Amino acid sequence: MRKNVLFVLIVLAVLCSSCFSTNRNTVTQTSTIDALLAGVYDGNMTCRQLLKHGDFGLGTFDHLDGEMIVLNGKVYQIKADGKVYAPSETMTTPFAAVCEFKPDRSLPLERGADYKALKAHVNNVIPNQNVFCAIKITGIFKNVKTRSVPRQQKPYQPLVEVTKNQPVFDMENISGTIVGFRCPPFVKGINVPGYHLHFISDDRRKGGHILAFELISGVCQMDICNQFLLILPEKGEGLGHLDLSKDRSTELEHVEQ
Repeated sequence: MRKNVLFVLIVLAVLCSSCFSTNRNTVTQTSTIDALLAGVYDGNMTCRQLLKHGDFGLGTFDHLDGEMIVLNGKVYQIKADGKVYAPSETMTTPFAAVCEFKPDRSLPLERGADYKALKAHVNNVIPNQNVFCAIKITGIFKNVKTRSVPRQQKPYQPLVEVTKNQPVFDMENISGTIVGFRCPPFVKGINVPGYHLHFISDDRRKGGHILAFELISGVCQMDICNQFLLILPEKGEGLGHLDLSKDRSTELEHVEQ
C-alpha cells in the first residue's frame, strides 16, 4: 500500500512539474526595454541563469557592453569593435529575452529579400500580431548592416544618446544567422513592439544589431510563443528609482534604426 501511494505521489509530481513548466512556447525576459532606454545598464541576471530559460534570443550585457545573441544554447557577445566574443557564464545582462526555439513554420526566402520583405512574409505566414514569434534566418547574405554599442561608465547616459555615436558595420557576401523576435504591439514599454533582430556570421567572427540586410538565399524558421514571463531585478536599487510612466516610443524608434 505504501509503495502504491509513493508511486502515485511521484507521478503527480512529474505531472505537476510539466504543467508548470514555462519554457516551451514561452518568451522569458529580464527587465524592460524602457528601463534600458532610461540608462539602467547594470546586469541583473547571469548568462548561466538566462540559459535556464531558453536556448535562443538576444539582449545586451552589463554596462551595455555590446550586443547579445543566444543561439543553440550558447551566448555570444558582439562588442563595439564588431567582433564576436564568448562571455563567461557569470557575465550579467540588464536586458535579454530568450525562448526554447522549436519552429512551427519554415519559409524559404527569395533572392533579394530584405528587412521589409521579411516582415511582409512573416506577417503573411503568421498574421496574428498578438502572439510572440521567434525568428531564425539562416542563409547567405549579399549584405548585412549592423551596429553595436560601446561599454558605458557611470553616470550612464540614456540609450538614445549612446546610439548617436554607435559604430556601424557593413558586411558583404557573408553567411550567417539572424536571431530575433516579432513582439506584439501591447508590449510597448516592456519589449520592442514589432521586429528586433541580431546577426552572427557562420564563422562566429562578426555580427551585431541588424539595421538592414539583403539575402542571396535563405530559410526563415518561426516559433510561435503564446506565453511571456517577465523577471524584474530584485537586488539593489532595481527599477525603484525610475519613472516608467514616460512614453519612450520615439526614443526606441531612434535606437532601433
